[in-house]
Amino acid sequence: MKETATLWWDDALPGIRFIDQTLLPTKYTIVRCTSVDRLITAIKRLEVRGAPALGVAGGYGVALAANSCTEESFTTFTRKVQKESGSIRESRPTAVNLSWGVDRVLARVLAATDAASAQKAALDEAKAIAAEDTCCCHAIGEYGAALLSDHCTVLTHCNAGALACSSWGTALGVIRSAVTAGKNVKVIACETRPLLQGARLTAWELARDGIDVTVITDSTAAHIMRTGTIDAVIVGADRITGDAVFNKIGTYMHAVCARHHGIPFYVAAPLSTFDATRTEREVTIEERGRGELAVMGNRILIPDGVPVKNYAFDATPMDLVSAIITERGIVRPPLDIGTLLSRTASNNEP
Repeated sequence: MKETATLWWDDALPGIRFIDQTLLPTKYTIVRCTSVDRLITAIKRLEVRGAPALGVAGGYGVALAANSCTEESFTTFTRKVQKESGSIRESRPTAVNLSWGVDRVLARVLAATDAASAQKAALDEAKAIAAEDTCCCHAIGEYGAALLSDHCTVLTHCNAGALACSSWGTALGVIRSAVTAGKNVKVIACETRPLLQGARLTAWELARDGIDVTVITDSTAAHIMRTGTIDAVIVGADRITGDAVFNKIGTYMHAVCARHHGIPFYVAAPLSTFDATRTEREVTIEERGRGELAVMGNRILIPDGVPVKNYAFDATPMDLVSAIITERGIVRPPLDIGTLLSRTASNNEP
């Protein structure tokens, strides 16, 4: 099964290259990104998206800011890199991995004593984040595959695959690892309104890998759960607090339906997505523009003057989650995230 890299550093630019996910599945286009402003535009437009991929993008963004800075004074250099890092961090508010990647690389910049060493440290750290993410996704895949039976049908929402990470994926990484292990896994992919990440991206990824995938409308999920078609639901996450999982809008209703029908609801996410500092009420849910709902191509779908609510994410209460699949193993609610993160940091156990 071929691994697809989503974004990477190109020394020849120098800068970042990434797949423009807004053009899939009809066009596979690699973008050359040599400025922080271009990266921020890509993040806001969802050319680059998915929590782990945003962590990688955040790290590379700081490295880009450092390596393109020409200030001679190191004080002025660090001030400029900090400012651009802040702009990257604020480009999307809900996914915690973006700020995590930014802060991790920025710390290396601020610990340096001169611009040259700061530039090298930033790039080394950003590349390390990308490499760790790939290893992390494979580990999540291995742990998660053990939860699936030899013959099963899995429902997933949005895209938590290679395109949402550096490669392999979280929720789709579980499916890929299960298929690699010889299990017969069929996938039902919800289209995921309004930008159709399930229909455009998840279906594209799985079809390329030869994995059996069928796309449904989001509103069909409850019906096929009731028919007994679905054996498990697996989704990714953009932030996990002690009391809720934040993921693409529509995830909550799938969790409610899965609980009603006795279907396990799994979340696949790296520990970098866990947030020990906030509760659900303290997390900002991103709202996106009216045009994503009101316009499709050249067609107007909603009458002028009629307002919309276009939430990008929702929060699933932790009591609806059967288990969270991490790179350190399976954890089950209730969660003390602070203790979990400190324990895994000290002894590498879940």
